[in-house]
Amino acid sequence: MPWDEIKARKFPAFEKELDGISRQTMEDHYKLYEGYVRKTNECRKLLTDFDYSEIEGNQVYSQLRAVSVDYTFALLGFKNHDLYFGHLGGQGGDPTGRFAEKVDQEYPGGLKMWHQAVRKAASAARGWVMVGYDLNDGSIFNYIMDTQNLWAVYNMVPVLALDVYEHAYARDYGATPDGRKHYVEAFFRNLDWDHVNRQLIQAEAARQGAESSGAREQHSVA
Repeated sequence: MPWDEIKARKFPAFEKELDGISRQTMEDHYKLYEGYVRKTNECRKLLTDFDYSEIEGNQVYSQLRAVSVDYTFALLGFKNHDLYFGHLGGQGGDPTGRFAEKVDQEYPGGLKMWHQAVRKAASAARGWVMVGYDLNDGSIFNYIMDTQNLWAVYNMVPVLALDVYEHAYARDYGATPDGRKHYVEAFFRNLDWDHVNRQLIQAEAARQGAESSGAREQHSVA
């Protein structure tokens, strides 16, 4: 397993005063992210060092099962926060660029409907809202994640990550539904749409590359 050790990144958002998200909340949140990095590396070392000819593979409990499941929680904790912190620190406002074009084309009510839909998803989710690009049909959808490692949607590329766990807003707004709504508005006031657009353009390029190479499976319609 040719795994490199992952490292916590530095993000431009931490060099700015965000509108409605306190520096203390961001610093506490970053410590959580650093913890995911450490645990991801610890799990990778264990999974690399196991003697797979001897280790038990038991679905009720085994060391292999425990480490493998917790590895997915740590790894997605790292990846989700990597995206989340990466697109904070912007000017917010309405979506712009390619993301705005896609949403306007796909949602019957355009950008207004998407704004309503993503906010309702944020109220309904227990952990995350992932706005994802589907590599199969090229669509955009607001996916609700209740737990960050139990939500596999195959061939979906996250382009916008909204953390709605209480640690993201309780200090600033209180751990209430209204507090969460205030935090979600603050999140969008600080969103860097250029970062979101880069994620989307990369995802679209991956889909186009698969199609042009002939590698993407073609499905016949009955």
